[in-house]
Amino acid sequence: MLARTDLRGSTPTLAELRRALPRGGTDVNAVLETVTPVVHEIADRGVEAALEYGEKFDGIKPGSVRVPADVIAKAAADLDAEVADALRESISRARKVHADQRRATTRTDVVDGGTVSEKWIPVRRVGLYVPGGNAVYPSSVIMNVVPAQEAGVGSLVVASPPQKDFGGWPHPTILAACSLLGVDEVWAVGGAQGVALLTYGGVDTTGEVLAPVDLIPGPGNIYVTAAKRLCRGVVGIDSEAGPTEIAILADSSADAGIVASDMISQAEHDVLAASVLVTDSVELADAVDAALDTQVAATKHRERVTTALSGKQSGIVLVDDLEAGIAVVDAYAAEHLEIQTRDAAAVADRITNAGAIFVGPYAPVSLGDYCAGSNHVLPTSGSARFASGLSVQTFLKGVHVIDYDEAALREVAAKVVTLADAEDLPGHGDAVKQRFAGGVGA
Repeated sequence: MLARTDLRGSTPTLAELRRALPRGGTDVNAVLETVTPVVHEIADRGVEAALEYGEKFDGIKPGSVRVPADVIAKAAADLDAEVADALRESISRARKVHADQRRATTRTDVVDGGTVSEKWIPVRRVGLYVPGGNAVYPSSVIMNVVPAQEAGVGSLVVASPPQKDFGGWPHPTILAACSLLGVDEVWAVGGAQGVALLTYGGVDTTGEVLAPVDLIPGPGNIYVTAAKRLCRGVVGIDSEAGPTEIAILADSSADAGIVASDMISQAEHDVLAASVLVTDSVELADAVDAALDTQVAATKHRERVTTALSGKQSGIVLVDDLEAGIAVVDAYAAEHLEIQTRDAAAVADRITNAGAIFVGPYAPVSLGDYCAGSNHVLPTSGSARFASGLSVQTFLKGVHVIDYDEAALREVAAKVVTLADAEDLPGHGDAVKQRFAGGVGA
């Protein structure tokens, strides 16, 4: 089922590694022609256009964009007690982790009378996108909302696609999760039209103003990603997320059944999901293949899983030793990286490129998806080389505050003038000179 890439006996360069490793991904450019008119129409016509596109793509047109309060309340009241308890536990753990990410103002005394401080200001209003698709994602509500709340964002709206089976409103479990988090503004709009409406705002069918947002985080399909690309600049975005992926670095000490089940757990998300095993043990590779044959046949979404595991984005990479394995997973830069080796914690410390690292056999990606306390909105498609997952920092703006008195400016004035002249920007120097030639310092 899994294709093999054999790197044993070779020392590929970084460029060669990137070309050799299994990689799927999506071509966002391929759908820009489809998505561009959607974004433009919603920028021009607002809610009316968004609802029309929602009816076209989702097959349902809700009575309003904003979900009524009584619909949210009913979803919360009807939520299964065990699911509610699990969601509360997930929220509690996420709050504990994300609360520790808050950043304090720093103040640097550059010279006597001259300070530079950096303060962290929450984004004013955020639109959190929660996808529909193959599954229901109340966990994504938590992963988006909790860091925004812990950052101090004052205005939050969750957007999620309308569902034909639920009267045109988002899935009740999504609405219930919003209620548990204290989010009372939810929009029944998804896809590219959801991103565009969050960006430009509008007036609802009820006459209520739907205010535009300043930042749109959250995962979505290729159309959501394309819309985020088109709207970037008018609003901020977290990333252009691709299909989910897992890489597992394992040696002969790993349990083949566990490795197989973890690969399946990501493959069931999407036919484009990537599952990659990197190992120096042919025996483990063979055992994982055998375990997959058994487990895939028994899993609920076996057709989807089989397609994902058989795709070019998935496979087994054979290496000479652990050192080579570390080089491979750093080149791959997985969204989720599991370390299932001897002394896994020490190996994990040596990894430089990953969205999140799961250490040892008792820290599966599934734990991170729901109840580890970490965030599961993570960089994909190799972007973990330079990007981070969703966190409190995503929702904060660092602002420098410069406070110099007369003596501190006078001390450095000549150097400012010199540098301004060196850049042929004499007006910059004159702005300093003016303060000591009839200005406030005269």
